[in-house]
Amino acid sequence: MLKKTLFLMSAAAFCLTSLPSLNPTQAATNLAGKTLKIVIPYGPGGTYDKYGQTFARNLNRHLPGKPTIIVQHMPGAGGLKAMNWHYNVASRDGLTMIVPLDNSVVTQLMRPEKVRYDARKMRWIGSSNQTNIVHVVRTDTGINSVQDFKKIKPVGGDAGKSGTGYIMQGLVQGVLGTPYKIVIGYKGSSKTIFALERGEIQTAAYNWLAWSSKVPHWFKGEKPFAKAIVQMGVFRDPDLPKSVPMLSDLVKDPDQKKAVDFIKVLGLLGRGLSVPPGPPADLLSTLRTGYDRMNSDPAFEKDLKKRKLRLIPAKGTQIENIVNEAINNASPSVVKTARQLIYGKEAS
Repeated sequence: MLKKTLFLMSAAAFCLTSLPSLNPTQAATNLAGKTLKIVIPYGPGGTYDKYGQTFARNLNRHLPGKPTIIVQHMPGAGGLKAMNWHYNVASRDGLTMIVPLDNSVVTQLMRPEKVRYDARKMRWIGSSNQTNIVHVVRTDTGINSVQDFKKIKPVGGDAGKSGTGYIMQGLVQGVLGTPYKIVIGYKGSSKTIFALERGEIQTAAYNWLAWSSKVPHWFKGEKPFAKAIVQMGVFRDPDLPKSVPMLSDLVKDPDQKKAVDFIKVLGLLGRGLSVPPGPPADLLSTLRTGYDRMNSDPAFEKDLKKRKLRLIPAKGTQIENIVNEAINNASPSVVKTARQLIYGKEAS
């Protein structure tokens, strides 16, 4: 089933089929005079924010009535504060959207005591990017590969234990048996990266676009400030040197490899939009149609490129298939192994 899930995810990541037409029984909802909201689960400056702001500037042109779209930041608990609020408190009228966590499925299965949502019941509108998680270290630590963690113990950082950065760092530690301290509480990737620059921490893990769009100069020159040492994803990131290994290629233990394969699909959910369960069917269809048209609009892609973001589109129905299959077919033993690798004794 995992192979089938990965196939569906890869299809979602690299294929945008013809634009959908509305169901004849579902007329397009005219949103003239309406205000839609996009909730960002982190603070300003990160890729969640950059994509969300770009959605807000472009989506209304592709919706009937050209509604106003505003953005609200709701950082906290590695993005879970916003996810839980959106699922349980936000109006079910479909007008309040969120840029959902790319680790929505992974966190739901591994930290059920903290999660107050069911990703299978969320209605996914679409996605505009998929990304690998890339572990980066300051070069002045003397760390040149993940194997160096066995003798050098850096201090890592992230927003919270549900964040992809924490998950990646915990997974690397669990697989290699090289524990180091991870400081949590930073308000998103921008604050964490600033802490890395100041020397409060020495390592962090985010999608490559976060690194390349915020601090591209870190990785240039004969003596770069920082370097990527390992990446996690289904496919190699095309913007990274081939010398940066995939975490799954470093795993020898069969059970651990299954756990890493389970975790690594999180990047394919990417950066997109979803609404809480139960929106009006005609409005959901309208939002999906508009989102797909936005993804195919050269002006939208140009706006993304201006902000050093890329476009790898997927439809809402594709994302829903990915989410449903990943959750419904997740092996309890694999989830348990992943929890133990990432959270150690805390998982028991």
